[in-house]
Amino acid sequence: MSESAPVAASGADEPARTKGSSGKAAKPEKRRGLFARIALFIRQVVAELKKVVWLTRSDLITYTIVVLVFVAVVMAFVTVVDLGIGQLTRWAFGG
Repeated sequence: MSESAPVAASGADEPARTKGSSGKAAKPEKRRGLFARIALFIRQVVAELKKVVWLTRSDLITYTIVVLVFVAVVMAFVTVVDLGIGQLTRWAFGG
């Protein structure tokens, strides 16, 4: 977990919501404008993308091959099961 995650999880950016002596909630801070919220969102997205560990080219090729082989094996298995069930139904119903 990053160092800023506990701060974000604790709600440090949000205004305090304490009750006054009258029992009503204290007046929260004014909301940010639309463009300020969009800019904040973009800054947060860029900060998260900087944390990403990108694959090397050889890792990417290796993982792609592994996925393609796995998909081919599953396709073959499903094909064999489908053909087997088809033969069973033809045999059972005299087709």
